[in-house]
Amino acid sequence: MDQKLKQIKKFDKWMRKTIQSVHYSNNEKMCNAYQKINWMGASSNLFLENSEQFVTMYEPSFTKKDAILTGKRMVDNVIENGHVDKHQFMANICRLKEVINSADSEMRKYLPFEKLKYYGVEFVPTNGGDTINYSEDPIYCQLKADLDARVELLKLAQKQPIIDAYGNDVPKLGTTPRKNSISLKF
Repeated sequence: MDQKLKQIKKFDKWMRKTIQSVHYSNNEKMCNAYQKINWMGASSNLFLENSEQFVTMYEPSFTKKDAILTGKRMVDNVIENGHVDKHQFMANICRLKEVINSADSEMRKYLPFEKLKYYGVEFVPTNGGDTINYSEDPIYCQLKADLDARVELLKLAQKQPIIDAYGNDVPKLGTTPRKNSISLKF
């Protein structure tokens, strides 16, 4: 166990150095970063045992802009190096994102409900409030049903000429293209 702790401390020291020097890093550093992060994924128990180190991972001066830039540069450098399988790299990013999102959600349960600025992050409590139950209004329900039916007619009119219940031609509307994307499931 003592050897594993030394490895974690060595990784932590390296990670701090890499994060602070990310603006000046080279491809070799980023490739090594990926390999060490990949090692961490395989050693999730060690990761959990030493999770307290996340408390001091970033300095207060590390901004959201720095975080975005660091992520982009990390990907650019790892891909540019070419020694990494892109799908494996993305799969590990997916896993890490789930770990971080889960930790974020869980940690919010323990935060006091008070406004505070700490380490450059603003904590602003928001009251939930009430949502109006529109579905309790019969007129709203009828209008919504009519609107939903019209949407379906407009979709059908994209494929074939059609006439609505009032005898009017349903127009073929223009479309706005959507950006292509890759869906990830984990």
